[in-house]
Parts: sequence; C-alpha cells; structure tokens
Amino acid sequence: MKAEMTAPTYKRHRFPPEIIGHAVWLYFRFALSYRDVEELLAERGVILTYETVRQWCRKFGQEYANALRRRRPRLGDKWHLDEVFVQINGKQRYLWRAVDQDGNVLDILVQSRRNKVAAKKFFRKLLKGLPHETDKIVR
Repeated sequence: MKAEMTAPTYKRHRFPPEIIGHAVWLYFRFALSYRDVEELLAERGVILTYETVRQWCRKFGQEYANALRRRRPRLGDKWHLDEVFVQINGKQRYLWRAVDQDGNVLDILVQSRRNKVAAKKFFRKLLKGLPHETDKIVR
C-alpha cells in the first residue's frame, strides 16, 4: 500500500519556507552547485552558507525533484542523434547527443572511442531510462 505524501514541514528553520523552497528549486531545476545557489541568493540579499543549501536539498529535495519531473513536458515522437568530434584537453573525443523534434536534449555521452558497440550501448541506455519509446530515430 502506498503511503500518503505530506507537505514538508519547515518548523525550527531560521529562514521562511519561500527562501528554502527557492534555494532547493534552483538547485534541482538548473543543476547548479550548492555554492552557485549560495551566490545567487547572496545577490538577492539572503546570506547563508552552501552547507545550509546542502542540508535543505537533502531534507526537502525529493519532493521538489518529483514535482519538477511531473511537470516536465512530454518528449516528442521523433528523435535525432548527433555525433560530433570534439577536442578535450588536446585529445579527440566523440560526443553523442540525442534530441527530440522540439529540441529537448534527451541524453549526452562523451567517449574516447567511436564504434558500433558504443552507439548500441548509448541507445540501450537512452531507451531504458525514458518512460516511453519513440516512433522514429533519425541519424
């Protein structure tokens, strides 16, 4: 039986729930570091440490992450696969990127090798991690 989810309680916290919620939302929505969130809030006049942001994300983060995941737009039916040669620290690497028809990036993979096995592994991982499959894949 599934337990009922309750709203997080902000009792005994120094900051109001709006600031805590905004910090946790920034961290999960934009994939920022704790120190980046600290700096963004400092620009708005809220002085706190990155350790505080870490504790908030640990305590309240799962609810925010689940809500963001539910609101994510549905991915398109037609996917494109890009393969690009890039130089990283003077060494040639292969960047694989899967994008849907609306431009939403599904997954990115950077590897030092380029072969059939690598492409199959990338697709297997991509198809396994997404909730629905595609109608068409364009390379």
